[in-house]
Amino acid sequence: MTTTSKVAVIGLGNIGQAVAGNLAKSENQFIVADRNLEKAKELSAKWGNNVLPSDIPNAVKNAQILVLAIPFEAIEGFLKEYSKDLEGKIIVDPSNPISPDENGGFKKIIGENESAGEINSKFLPENAMLVKALGTLGASSLSESAYQNPEKSVLFYATDDESINPEVEGLINDSGFEPLRIGGINQSIRIEVFGDLHEFGALGKPITLTEAKGKI
Repeated sequence: MTTTSKVAVIGLGNIGQAVAGNLAKSENQFIVADRNLEKAKELSAKWGNNVLPSDIPNAVKNAQILVLAIPFEAIEGFLKEYSKDLEGKIIVDPSNPISPDENGGFKKIIGENESAGEINSKFLPENAMLVKALGTLGASSLSESAYQNPEKSVLFYATDDESINPEVEGLINDSGFEPLRIGGINQSIRIEVFGDLHEFGALGKPITLTEAKGKI
C-alpha cells in the first residue's frame, strides 16, 4: 500500500531530511515543508520530481498524514496554531524530549516517567490521530539503515487508534523499514531516547523484525 501521495514532512532538520530522503526513494509523490521555503525548494530539487516543496500552512492543508519533524518543545504550539486544519488527520510524532547535556550526550527534559507521546496527545485537535513513529533511530541510522537487504530493519510505532495502522505501516514501508506496532500511546516512552526500544537506549542499534519480536 502506498500512502506517500498524502504525506507532508514538516521540518527539514536532521530527522526531517532523513525521513524525506528515504521517502523519496519510493518514487511516490509527497510534500516537504520548512519555515525556510527556499530550503524546502533546494532539497526537493535534490531528491527528485516526486518531492513537492511547500510552505507550512499549505502543507498542513493539503496533506492527510503529517510527519512533525520539529523539536518536542515546538509541537504543542504547532498543534494549537493549526488545530482547525489538522482535524481528522494523522499526525506522526518522531520527537524526543531531550537536550544536550554537558558531556556530549543527552538529558531528558521532562519527568523520568513521562513521554513526549503522552504529553503531545493532550494537545491533539478534534478527531486528529496521533502516532509515535520514525523517531526510534538517530538521523544517521535512519538514513543508513533504510532499505536493508535481505531483511529490512524495523521501526516501532505506537498509536491508540488501530484503524490507522494500514496508513502508518504504508508510510514506514515507503520509508524503507519494516513496521511493528508495540501498543498505544502509553507505550511511547519505550520508543523514545533512553527507552528499551530506542537506538539511544537499551536497543543500541537498528535491528530486524526477526530480532525485534523477541523484545516486545
